[in-house]
Amino acid sequence: MANDTRVAIVMGSTSDEGHLEPAFKLLDLFGLGWEKQILSAHRQPDELRRYIEDADSRGVAVFIAAAGLAAALPGVVAAHTLKPVIGIPVPGGPLKGIDALLSIVQMPGGIPVATVGVGSNGPKNAAVLAARILSLTDESVGKKLQEHRDSMR
Repeated sequence: MANDTRVAIVMGSTSDEGHLEPAFKLLDLFGLGWEKQILSAHRQPDELRRYIEDADSRGVAVFIAAAGLAAALPGVVAAHTLKPVIGIPVPGGPLKGIDALLSIVQMPGGIPVATVGVGSNGPKNAAVLAARILSLTDESVGKKLQEHRDSMR
């Protein structure tokens, strides 16, 4: 693989980036190459589609998509790829992220998005889930996951 990027993290707004910092740190800990991109499903639909469709050329194997409120972004990503998509509902707005959680969880049949919780554990669990998916074909990632789990004892 010419590029070591394996996880693409997409967020709809610059305001989501701080919430995702724990995911960035864990992906680094697991030795997984990742990239982040700010692309709105509503304001930049064509750019988002091109970014997703070009994932293979960049080595992307898993997408993490973070969104708040109506949270269309994870579903749009899933609509344009067969790769695993993990949705992170970003807390905010009048419902504090519950609306985003429900939006991501209620994907139509055939367009799944794995969904993690609202709040500070969501980004952490998204990174761990991405690593678990990648560990299916990379034993070294599995070893790092086990080390991480052991460190939490």
